[in-house]
Amino acid sequence: MKATRATPSPQTPSGYGLGELEKESRMGGMGQETQREIRIVDVADFERRHAEIADEIWRAATEIGFFQVKNHGIPPSDIEAAFVRAERFFALPRETKAQWPLTRNAGWEHKAQIRPSTRTPDQKESYQVTRPRMDGLWPAEAELPGFKEATLRFERQCWEVGMRLLSCFALKLGFAPDFFTQAHDPAPAAYQSTLRMLHYFAVDPALEDELGLWRAGAHTDYDCLTLLFQRAGQAGLQVLPGKDAESRAWTPVAPVEGVITCNIGDMLMRWSDDALPSNFHRVRNPQPHEYQGARYSLAFFCQANEDVVIEGPARKYPPVTAAEYLKQRISANFSNRY
Repeated sequence: MKATRATPSPQTPSGYGLGELEKESRMGGMGQETQREIRIVDVADFERRHAEIADEIWRAATEIGFFQVKNHGIPPSDIEAAFVRAERFFALPRETKAQWPLTRNAGWEHKAQIRPSTRTPDQKESYQVTRPRMDGLWPAEAELPGFKEATLRFERQCWEVGMRLLSCFALKLGFAPDFFTQAHDPAPAAYQSTLRMLHYFAVDPALEDELGLWRAGAHTDYDCLTLLFQRAGQAGLQVLPGKDAESRAWTPVAPVEGVITCNIGDMLMRWSDDALPSNFHRVRNPQPHEYQGARYSLAFFCQANEDVVIEGPARKYPPVTAAEYLKQRISANFSNRY
């Protein structure tokens, strides 16, 4: 099965139901914390071990909804350099960053994301890189020397890892080996995968007792697959496996150097006819005995190109273009940003 693309006048529906949003709106509140297995999959020697790795990832994804990978090919020094670039970007004056406002999933935002689960702004800022949409949204060389070139290089490294992992799902779903690589082709203007730099603010003593504030409220991701890089000593990520969504029992995912945390997004859940569950996750505020400073993370969202049609093997859901799907999901979290 090859990735299909919409005709110039796609017949995909614009008013299909988004059950994901309804579930997300019910995921507020603290819940409780519990320990669960977090599977780490070694993806070394990927080509030779493709079938074996696909089996391991499929089991983790179907049973839990998230997993971690090691020996993925991105050097630790490149990951650390990406974190340093993010810190330097967010250290710029606010009026400087405001020159590059978030538009169609590219650019800078500050407390603009309001989750359906919390209905309060996430306590963070972010800068999003979506290659074809970056006109006028890059810092100048005088502001951040080498930033654009290095960021695009890291984005490409993330894309390559994402496509290798997605090829495992293509194999298990009976799609062509390059199905998801074609669906996420970075060459055309329809490309919409995104690298996101995130800066969660240090705890403001004046707001530490404010109810309803989260660094990132409970949510599922909109994409096919998310690659998340965390920094040592900056905890707070919690996950809730898709099959246990009603339990409200959250599992902490501690940062581990060199490991990428991966989770299934709503787009792939739909593409798999719900065989692959999209898991809820959130970033809680630090507790009084924990590090109170800023938290940084890097996320790469594998989001199918705009004209690609999402339709599972069993056709459980009506076909929909990735552009329409992403637009509706983003519109539910950001006001007038898409």
